Amino acid sequence: MPDVLDQNEIDALLAAVDQGEVKEEPKPTQVFARGRRDANPTEIRTYDFKRPERVSKDQMRALQTLHEGFARNFGASLSGFLRTIVEVKVASCEQMTYGEFIAGLPNPTSFNLIDTQPLEGQICLEISPLIIYPIIDRLLGGTNQDLFIPQRPMTVIETRLINKITSRGLAAMTEAWASVKQISFTISTTESNPQLVQIVPPNEVVVVIGFELKMGNRAGTMNLCIPYNVIEPVVEELAAQSWFSQSKAAKSNQSLDHVTQSLSRAPVLVTALLAETTMTLAELHSMAVGDLLVTEKPVTAPVVLCVEQEKKFLAEMGRHKDARAVRIVRAVEPHDRV
Repeated sequence: MPDVLDQNEIDALLAAVDQGEVKEEPKPTQVFARGRRDANPTEIRTYDFKRPERVSKDQMRALQTLHEGFARNFGASLSGFLRTIVEVKVASCEQMTYGEFIAGLPNPTSFNLIDTQPLEGQICLEISPLIIYPIIDRLLGGTNQDLFIPQRPMTVIETRLINKITSRGLAAMTEAWASVKQISFTISTTESNPQLVQIVPPNEVVVVIGFELKMGNRAGTMNLCIPYNVIEPVVEELAAQSWFSQSKAAKSNQSLDHVTQSLSRAPVLVTALLAETTMTLAELHSMAVGDLLVTEKPVTAPVVLCVEQEKKFLAEMGRHKDARAVRIVRAVEPHDRV
């Protein structure tokens, strides 16, 4: 039989605890494992199995840096298109479940599903009505003063106008992702109620990049939702160290080819300059039909071919299939007086 304490011994023990003479022994920490080990240096963290972090911190930083470049290009493109200063910057970059992302969106909104070729799956681009309608008002010639934000789905005309904005955003996104992989982004569907769209299961992990758009005294948000299964084939290439491991020569040649292909599609204006002369303002004022302008240039002298008003070639006049034509003789050299 164990010893039983009487009331006097119990009172004496409680008094000793109150005075600090007897210290309470802490309960040992138990960590279950296959082998025995000391539990003191063990760090214990809470883990939510409903929200597993499948993208590492380095890859998240790489995604944020990549989309900061997208934000700069998109802001510059919008500023030129809307003829006003538009600021686009990354506000947040985090991973969550698709159900949490959808639950935080307003209804109605501009919800766009984007195909990512050659990757499998779709991503989402959501633009807040707080910035959508000021942009539409700007495109239609308004001043955004006392603008009312309607709580309704967008009409067909408004959707067509916003497609001009999203198409520029996809072009900037293609350019930003070119450093990782050549991806073609195209809009497949546009919805106003995000609750009706489910591209992945609600508990699937997605990466959400939040942007802040400012245009004058108006501001709004834009969210890009990228499911993990879409970027899984290229997730290893998102680490920052893999970008700098490539040789500089290969990178420079790749950039040179990209710039050359882009410039080769740019249109230029080519004109043939027959001759030049000077006259007074009085002579110009008295000019009438039938007057003859005399220049000091001989008829047999070659004409000057100008590219974007820059004199580049010497050419001869002629005809080709009942149309006036010029044939290039040679390039203009520094000693030519043209």
